[in-house]
Amino acid sequence: MQITSHSSPNFNERRGGATPSMIVLHYTGMKTAKGALDRLCDPAAEVSAHYFIDEDGVCLQLVDDDKRAWHAGASYWAGETDINSHSIGIEIVNPGHEFGYQPFPEKQLTTLAALCKIKIEEWSISPASILAHSDITPARKQDPGELFPWQRLAEQDIGLWPAPQEMDVEAAVDLVNNQDALHELFVSFGYNPMGDFGDIVTAFHRRYAPGTFKKGADPASPTAETVAKLLSLLRLHHET
Repeated sequence: MQITSHSSPNFNERRGGATPSMIVLHYTGMKTAKGALDRLCDPAAEVSAHYFIDEDGVCLQLVDDDKRAWHAGASYWAGETDINSHSIGIEIVNPGHEFGYQPFPEKQLTTLAALCKIKIEEWSISPASILAHSDITPARKQDPGELFPWQRLAEQDIGLWPAPQEMDVEAAVDLVNNQDALHELFVSFGYNPMGDFGDIVTAFHRRYAPGTFKKGADPASPTAETVAKLLSLLRLHHET
């Protein structure tokens, strides 16, 4: 794949000698690709990402991998609060929920998968560390959202996808109404222990049970299916 340089001034050094151990996927959430790119390169905006993928599959590198791009903001995952120092941020052009959220084009997804595979290989990033912006800051962000094809990427070893077994389904029946125990499980998976339970469940559904948003169900309320998926993911996480 071809990556074109389009430098943003918005970066600094990764702190503490950190190197990328995560990939965080975002959508741009603006009306136009140009508007999003201009903002990511505007010093006054103080935001950036390492890569920018347009709808036609064109990939721009805005910040070098060894630098700290400013894409995660106040966030948390698996005990880490300086996500910017430990991640590669990828912005995917999409108007987002505010401006007409839509499916991601095939060319864009093909480029994204190719880029992720390159970065996973270069930085030895585990499948459990391919994250959504909404994973690391569920109270504030929705992206890349419930239309993003996480399962498709996971089938290419880009991220995890649940495959509940019978033992997960059986255990879920007892756990689904135990919010304290469930919160601990979400935290052990990586979510912020200080996060609102409903926000965490919504973020989890947005990624691993997107049908929740189509059925008209309450995305902030866990179901036995939710719990079975979480248990499956925890096992997969520990195996990677």
